[in-house]
Order: sequence, then structure tokens, then C-alpha cells
Amino acid sequence: MPPEQPRTRPDGRRGLPLGSSAGRLRARPWPASRRRAAAVQALKEREEVARGLRFRAVFMTLMGVVLAVATLDVLLGSLGLFLETRSRPLTDAERAKYVADDIARRWQAWPVGMVFPEELPYNGLGRAQQYARRVGVAPETTCTTAVDSPVASVLGEQGCRTMLRATYVDQTSTFAITVGVAVLRDEDARIDAASKLPVDDRVGVRPVAFPGTVTDNFGAAQRQRTGWVAAGPYIVFSTVGYTDGRTRESVPLEEQLNSEMWPTAESIAGRIARSLGEPPDVPRCTQGNVC
Repeated sequence: MPPEQPRTRPDGRRGLPLGSSAGRLRARPWPASRRRAAAVQALKEREEVARGLRFRAVFMTLMGVVLAVATLDVLLGSLGLFLETRSRPLTDAERAKYVADDIARRWQAWPVGMVFPEELPYNGLGRAQQYARRVGVAPETTCTTAVDSPVASVLGEQGCRTMLRATYVDQTSTFAITVGVAVLRDEDARIDAASKLPVDDRVGVRPVAFPGTVTDNFGAAQRQRTGWVAAGPYIVFSTVGYTDGRTRESVPLEEQLNSEMWPTAESIAGRIARSLGEPPDVPRCTQGNVC
């Protein structure tokens, strides 16, 4: 089919073939349509802004709640810490515990010279004050190996923790006195143990002799008497004999009763027990003496 020829218009100019759209004017949108489109777009933008504002408001509210809860927790914690740590008067129970704890740790916390002083005063004949001298301190040992069997069984039942021993001589070096400090779990255990100890002045702590000193001959056979005194969680045992090696059997009973030997031993053991069990100064408040 031959190609379509351009048409000739009445004015002599050629026109475009039929069906051709070239040169046609495009349709222009109505002004009202543009305004509606702009209004729709503006509405969408306002809705997006509103949604953003609502989201921001919700977010800020949640953050405010979280911060408020966190602040309240911090304030409550700070208040609790302040109330817990502020200085206040000690209660009776706290004072009693302070005393008990201080006494119970003395056997470890104190140096040897405080548990067993180098010199201890006692009253001799005519109540004249004299001084016993410490000859030596034995190594720490178990309770059951430092005492006689009847006493060891009682201490073992009550959970005796350890035994500290030292030997003294009187001012004239006539008597040798071994002092043994049995450390119990607490005062209740000490009370139970003391109630079960045998009433026999021939059994108790075993003597400790130190070679090369006047106590060299002080052994089990030389013990004249034994005894004990209690303080806090401690039972302070003592045993005494002559430094010249005399045995118990060789000394008449009357001489034992009238001798200053046993009062000297009792005085030395009593002073050690009182020192260990003496109540400490208790602060009035939880942080010293200022509440």
C-alpha cells in the first residue's frame, strides 16, 4: 500500500497525515484540579506532622516515666543508705555483741605479751606484793594433747579450738606454775564445758618445762595441785609444783594446805583470765561516740 501523502490545506500549505498527533496542543489541567491536588498534598503533610508530634509526645511521656522511676529508685536507695550508715546509738544487743566479739578474738588479736605478760603481781606472805616471772611460752597445741584425759574428753565434746600455755615462776623461783588457756567456740560452750569438768585437783593442764631454766624438772609427777577459772569463751587452767623436783607424794598434805604455793598459782591464773575477759570500752554510737 502506497504511503499516505500529506494533505494540502486551502491556504496552499500541506497538512499532517490523518491520525497524526504531532503538533496538537496538549490538554491543560483545570485550575480547580491543581488546587485539589495541592490541598490533598498539604493534608497529607499535616497528617504526617501530626503523627510525628503524637509519636514524639508518646516517646517523651515514656521517657519521663522512666526517668521519674529511676530518680525515685535513686532517691529511695540514697535514703536507705543514709539511714543505714548514719551514726546512731548502739542498741543493747549491739553493745553485747561488740563486747563478746572483742573478747572472743583476743587470743588471736593480742600479742603474746598481753595474753601472757612477762611479769604478773601476786600477794605473797604477809600480803606483800611480789611478782611472778614468765619463763617461756609453749607452741600453740590442740586442747586434747595439753590436758589430762578426763579433761580432754570434756573439751573435745564442746569443740575446744586450741590451747595456749606458758610457765611462770614465783619471785623466789620456788614454785613453777603452768597456765593453759583453752579457747572454746563461745561463752555458751565454755559454760557447758565448765559444768562437766571433773572435780579433781590432780588432773588438768599438763606442765610445760623449759630446759636450761629452773623449770627443767617440772613434770606431771611434780604437780601439787591443779585448778581452773573461766572468763568469756576461755577456761584458764593452772597447775603448780616445786622447781626442785619434789613430787606430790613426797609433800605432806598439811604442808600443801598451808603453803603459799596454791594462792600464788590461783592469783596468776586469775589475772590472766580477768585480762582476757575484761569488757572493752564500747562506743556509744555506730560510728564512734558522736551520734
